[in-house]
Amino acid sequence: MGVAHRLDLTLRLVQGAGRVSVSELAQRLGVSEMTVRRDLDALDRQGLVRRVRGGAVPTRAREEEAGFSTRETWQAATKDRLAAAVAQLVEPGSRVLLDAGTTTVHVAEQLAARAPLTVTVLSLQAAARLADRPGIELIVAGGRSRPGERSLVGPLALRTLESLAFDCFLMSIGGVHAEHGWSEFSLDDAAVKQAGLHQAARTVVVADATKLGVRAFSQVAPLDAAHCFVTDAAAADTATHPNGPRTLDALRDAGVETLLA
Repeated sequence: MGVAHRLDLTLRLVQGAGRVSVSELAQRLGVSEMTVRRDLDALDRQGLVRRVRGGAVPTRAREEEAGFSTRETWQAATKDRLAAAVAQLVEPGSRVLLDAGTTTVHVAEQLAARAPLTVTVLSLQAAARLADRPGIELIVAGGRSRPGERSLVGPLALRTLESLAFDCFLMSIGGVHAEHGWSEFSLDDAAVKQAGLHQAARTVVVADATKLGVRAFSQVAPLDAAHCFVTDAAAADTATHPNGPRTLDALRDAGVETLLA
């Protein structure tokens, strides 16, 4: 697992749990406790987590810096590759629901080439990427902008989704686990994803390989709720992602098409 990927997942695990131990992180990430301590120290120096005895807690005072804006540039090349693969799965003329997240912002950039499309977005960043693009009819879902992520959540976002129907939901995810399915770090984000799954004829999930084998805080749905999963080729490498091949096998057994970009 690359350092940037590992820091990304470590940060999100700390944020999701509120407090997490070095030993738990080592187990979840499949690395040594020494590596975890080194990573936590690096995140602490950036003000993204606060080291405590035996582990770390999130720094809520710097929630904005600890969210989307920090992770946006991590593994940009991988996210570009994933985004290009996802965009190819979208048929021109489709009604698309685009989820929030750093990877889906890259997807937004690629969707312009698949116009004409009607795209409903669940994040302010994606809205900015798609605004005024030729052939893109942009709909911004209502809702509360979640601090640090600028994802649109809450009752207003849910009501908006419940009033619409989509050909395709392009969903990001915090974790995908062989037994526990799709999960997210935030209850609010999980609720919006559940609504999107219900309103879409087809769901394509996109996530980098670090999310495989991860069980985040809030379950979104079982594996078979999605139709296709796009991740990077590193997911099949047991040396860097010990839980990757097993999770991919579980997805295929559940009838989910898997694409390695």
